[in-house]
Amino acid sequence: MILIKLAYKSLLNRRGSAFLTLFTIAISVMLLLSIERVRVDAKSSFSNTISGTDLIVGARTGDIQLLLSSVFRIGHTNNGVSWQSYLFIKQQRGVAWTIPLSLGDSHKGQAVLGTSLDYFTHYKYGKKQPLTFTQGTAFSHLNEVVIGSEISSKLNYQLGDKVIISHGMGNTSFHHHDEDPFTVVGILKATGTPVDKTLHIPLAAIELIHGGGHSEHEHEHEHEHEHEHEHEHEHEHEQHNENLTGEPKQITAFLMGFDSPLYTLQVRRNINQYKPEALLAIMPGVTLRELWEMLSIVEKILLLFSSIVVLVSLLGMLTTLLASLNQRRRELAILRSVGARPWHLFSLISIESLLITLFGCLLGCGLFYGLMSIAAGFLQSHGGISVTISMLSHYELVLIGAIMAAGFIVGLIPATRAYFYSLTDGMSIKI
Repeated sequence: MILIKLAYKSLLNRRGSAFLTLFTIAISVMLLLSIERVRVDAKSSFSNTISGTDLIVGARTGDIQLLLSSVFRIGHTNNGVSWQSYLFIKQQRGVAWTIPLSLGDSHKGQAVLGTSLDYFTHYKYGKKQPLTFTQGTAFSHLNEVVIGSEISSKLNYQLGDKVIISHGMGNTSFHHHDEDPFTVVGILKATGTPVDKTLHIPLAAIELIHGGGHSEHEHEHEHEHEHEHEHEHEHEHEQHNENLTGEPKQITAFLMGFDSPLYTLQVRRNINQYKPEALLAIMPGVTLRELWEMLSIVEKILLLFSSIVVLVSLLGMLTTLLASLNQRRRELAILRSVGARPWHLFSLISIESLLITLFGCLLGCGLFYGLMSIAAGFLQSHGGISVTISMLSHYELVLIGAIMAAGFIVGLIPATRAYFYSLTDGMSIKI
């Protein structure tokens, strides 16, 4: 107890250099815990890019390819799903809801998604968080579009702005649907997922801008009134509202939710064995984990970076203790003269390094929670990482314990030197 009190007083006497060393360790602990928390939560958030969806169904390609095209809007599938097959599967026992998805168009390099109103009701991300609007509402007419938060900020779109859809994906398109502009009626709240970079239009509008999707009645009506432009425009507006859930010939994919998880595997097997056309049903959670494993190099780099940060801080503490040790030889000699033995001095230096590491870890934990509180919203909206601000996990406590042990081991080096200094110098330092 006396040695602990003496070590504390000694650190106070050298509070300038001691605090700098302590602060260096605190920063490293903060970075280590932050990187580890973000790494773990990034993996969890990546797996929850889409949540609450039991199956994704599309043309038979590959699991990851279907996931990338339907959820991340990366790449494309050569085939789609016929509307008849979609309706048949939708009516299967246990199906609670479905969301049709139609991709293939773009706007200034950003994906355009044709879907139904069920998209805004049942699509979930993160920990089953629903989509919400910062402005406006969901579309109610064929010529309306709902945009993601990044589209709004990047292209500076507001409610009421007109948007021209282009055929094909990518930044360059040679066919613009100028005759069918869409009006922005809703802006979604940032999710940190591909939803933020997507323009959402009614499913029937996809067929309309490509020259399809009209019923025979619509064609006849348009033919009868082709010279009465104003009246035709009014009637078309009404038809747009009525046929918001029109029937296209084909969709890219669709999402499914079930009343009970028991139906998931059964329906998935039936879809994969579906005879009329080659379809593939995947479980998004499983496929997302497989995709993350392919990107595990990122996780390993973060782990390496965390380890280097801690190592540098401990080496900094070692350097500081060794640099100050030679200046403290007279102090150690005085302690010897009042009855301190060499092992007392060894324990004193060891305790000092342990106290520096302990207080550094405590301060680092405080800085970690402060940083997470500030950065949580930013990480969610810009990186799609849902950070949990909770008590330190068992793994994180093990990391803190490892740092404490490493700090104690590092402190043994100057402590050993102090031990031999006391034996060499005796009770008076030799100048």
